[in-house]
Order: sequence, then C-alpha cells, then structure tokens
Amino acid sequence: MPDLRSLDLNLLVVFQYLMEDRNLSAVARRMGLSQPAASNALRRLRATLDDELFVRTPQGMLPTPYAQHLAGAVAESLGMLAHALEASPGFDPASSTRRFRVAMTDVGEIHFMPGLMDRLAREAPAVRIESVRLQGAELQRELDAGHVDMALGAFQGLGGGLLQRMLFRQGYATLFRRGHPTAHEGMGLKAFRAERHLVVSHAAPYGQVNQALEKAGLMLASHFSVPHFAAVPYIVSTTDLLATVPRKLADSAAERFNLRLLTPPLRVPALQSNLYWHRRFQRDGGNQWLRALIVDSYAQR
Repeated sequence: MPDLRSLDLNLLVVFQYLMEDRNLSAVARRMGLSQPAASNALRRLRATLDDELFVRTPQGMLPTPYAQHLAGAVAESLGMLAHALEASPGFDPASSTRRFRVAMTDVGEIHFMPGLMDRLAREAPAVRIESVRLQGAELQRELDAGHVDMALGAFQGLGGGLLQRMLFRQGYATLFRRGHPTAHEGMGLKAFRAERHLVVSHAAPYGQVNQALEKAGLMLASHFSVPHFAAVPYIVSTTDLLATVPRKLADSAAERFNLRLLTPPLRVPALQSNLYWHRRFQRDGGNQWLRALIVDSYAQR
C-alpha cells in the first residue's frame, strides 16, 4: 500500500479528470495548468502508485485495470470531500432537538430567557436552551472545550479564541415601591445617601454600581444585601428599601411589581452586554442560527 503521506491530493484530481476526459490536454485546461505541468503530475502519480494508470491510444488515454479499480473510490472520496468543504453542516431549527448551553448571569436570565423561550416555541419547538452560571477563567475553559456554546450578557475576563458581538449598552436605575414616603425622581445625593438600600453583593459583572455607591459615601456593610438580582423586586415591593440595578431589569420589574424608578445621583459607567462564542464554532450551523436569533431579538438598532 502506498504511503498516503507522499500522495498529493491534487494528483487525485488529475486522476479523476483523466478518468472523465481521457485527454491530458483537456485536463490541463480544466485545471488551469500548462501541458508540461499536467504531464509532470501524471508522472508523479504513476511513480507514487507504481502503475502506468493511463495508456495513450488512438481512443485517448485509457485506464489500466488498476486505475479502473481505483476509480470508484477516488470519485467517491473527492465528492465527499468537496461536499464537506462547501459549507458547514446544515441546521434545521424546525426539526432539531439540539440542546444549547448558554452562560448567563441571573439578571441576564431575567432579560433574555423569556424572549428566547417564546422564539423557540414558535420557530424551533424541540430545541432547548440550558442556562449555566459561569464566570471568568472557568467560563473561558468551558467555551474553549466546547462544553458551553456561547455566553450572553456582561462578562469580564474573556479573551483568546473568542469572537463577540455587542448587543446593547445600558445605564442603571434605582427601584422603590410605589407609595414610598421619601424616594422620588430627581432626589439629590444627600437624600439618596440617607435612604436604606438593598445591595446585590455578588453583582459581578455589575460590580461597578457597588463601587459607585461606596464612592458616593454609602457604607455598603451597613445596608441590607442579597447575593443576586432575582430577589430584588420582591423585597423592594414590600419594604422602603432602594435598589440600584441595570436599567433593563428596572424597566421590567417596575411594570411587573408595581414599582417606581429614579435615575440615581451617581456616576456609574454604562454596562455593555455582548454575545460571545468560540471561533471554532463560527461556521457551525446551529451556533450560527442561535446567534442570528439572539441578535435579531436583542441587538440595539
């Protein structure tokens, strides 16, 4: 058996075209080669396979028995390779049962998951999304390994091998219950500091709001705290606490929990939410489809 490492794939293309055309000049034109280059390719192929392969006759270049033996396998292999190289494998959302693992924060789940579930129910009824809670180096490793398909939201510390698409930027708003005795839109920093606050202690990657609160003079340790955003609207709606949260969460919670909101008298950097995926899956059909769906649903126009 010939050593496959010594076999140039282009020589198999010459072989295939000679099987079809039986004319070396026609093969040279088809491949954009000079006549000497095509002759040299055939000479190399003969040496590699140790067979004459094609013999010149009045009827053209006719294959030897060994060439006829190879013909079917070469044609099938080249056809399969050409098909594989044409495009990434197709993905049919209407019939797929694929399960995507998407990294989100808790506030990301609140914002993204309801809309994604609605779109999937209408366009891909058997496709499922599993939200996973990962950050930093651990998230990077899982994306690198392909165990997580993409990350969606405001993440920090992601780097090599990843591609990203910005979805939107947002500021912050402060939630308070309707009927709160002192809180109101336009309140100054001194009055704002005097209120009791609910702090989200594990707010990464939204920690800049806590830094802004401390810089404004609030001693966070003297206020109430919860580890995540999910409980915030439930607590604020039944107490006189104020909670400063990402604007999209505030808008959604205000409507559902009968809350009001004010612009906090703080300087807080805008929060940017991105879509991240590994470049290894840039051409994966399912990954492409879900990315397009997310961008269509959530990207800032």
